[in-house]
Amino acid sequence: MESLSFPPDFLWGVSTSAFQIEGANDADGRGTSIWDTFTSAQGKIVADDHYHRYSEDVALLADLGVGGYRMSFSWPRIQPNGVAAPNSRGLDFYDRLLDEVCAAGIAPVGTIYHWDTPQPLEDAGGWLVRDTAERFAEYAKILGEHFADRVKMWIPLNEPMVMSIYGYAIGEYAPGKTLLLDALPTAHFQHLAHGLAVQALRSAGAERIGTANHHSPIWPASPAEADRAAADWLDALLNRAYLEPVVLGSYPEEIVPYLPAGFEADLPDIAQPLDFYGINYYEPQGAAAPGEGNPLPFELRPIDGFPRTTNDSPVVPDAFRELLVDLHTRYELPPVYITENGCSYDGVHDPERIEFLSGHLAALRQAMDAGVDVRGYFVWSLLDNFEWSKGYGPRFGLVHVDYETQRRTRKDSFDWYRKLVSR
Repeated sequence: MESLSFPPDFLWGVSTSAFQIEGANDADGRGTSIWDTFTSAQGKIVADDHYHRYSEDVALLADLGVGGYRMSFSWPRIQPNGVAAPNSRGLDFYDRLLDEVCAAGIAPVGTIYHWDTPQPLEDAGGWLVRDTAERFAEYAKILGEHFADRVKMWIPLNEPMVMSIYGYAIGEYAPGKTLLLDALPTAHFQHLAHGLAVQALRSAGAERIGTANHHSPIWPASPAEADRAAADWLDALLNRAYLEPVVLGSYPEEIVPYLPAGFEADLPDIAQPLDFYGINYYEPQGAAAPGEGNPLPFELRPIDGFPRTTNDSPVVPDAFRELLVDLHTRYELPPVYITENGCSYDGVHDPERIEFLSGHLAALRQAMDAGVDVRGYFVWSLLDNFEWSKGYGPRFGLVHVDYETQRRTRKDSFDWYRKLVSR
């Protein structure tokens, strides 16, 4: 810890998302989301019951001593059908939560969308149609008008790549579609939603607006030209297709053939000026030339030779440094915040998580020394939570949650992080 030196105004924080922690999915007028539908076979999602225990969780934040708390609003809790006037009971919940966070001296960082599309909007086409972007802008305006006085930083969409690829291309996440590269219109309409939301938020008085994109360095399986070409294609699909439209106002040439007709007209709305650029990082990704019968221009390859988390992710801190320096070299970004970084390990005594965090923070410091303008770092996550298609197995929290009793227990990593941010 002594070697981890950061500027005195560096923003330390933790992140969560509504569907993963709130529970109370049928309470106080909340509508059905695509994740309620997708997980129906697993029964009701209780998660951490944060909806009823938020005061306890804000007390944990205060004890942790962080300066920022990144949370998300539940779209179906605010607009049960994704349209029309907001649900007053949903607004009331976030009023209470934000008031307590601010009273604790913590700056709220509000994510407007973390993958919980109201089911009626998905039934009408979801992110495959333009209308969803327009409805999203209306939702963003509601949030801006109600909460811009307290939310200090805004993120319209979390990781649109994950919604496009995991939700629409390969079907691992809600809504469970398997469209492969035909899913790429969802990337464009999410980008349009982002741009329209930025404009709606600014009109409502919001001040600091950015984004939170998932990024991974892509490593070719070998120096062979075919493997390098496959890695370049995967980089375009997973990284550049989500950064370049919002920062440069253009798409990688590999992606253009799969975009909806007339997409060019939307680019000025998409490329709105940003106050910060959020990066979510977990692991590098390997790529190789496609084998026989593979319809894609690449094949995924595991990254071997490194320790792995209980979520089977390779632990490669230097890849984090590599990613940040590469993005800094290739693009002129606004100030950067690490909006997610974390790992899954079991137990309250979690030396592996401490080692993971210290290693990645050392890599972050190296990237900053190389010129990357990083202003803050948010650990994923405050609490063990519902980890999407993997259920309650992976535990990413600094706080252990007994899902049967809802008892919260601070892990060793909680105490380690508290000491770090208090220096």
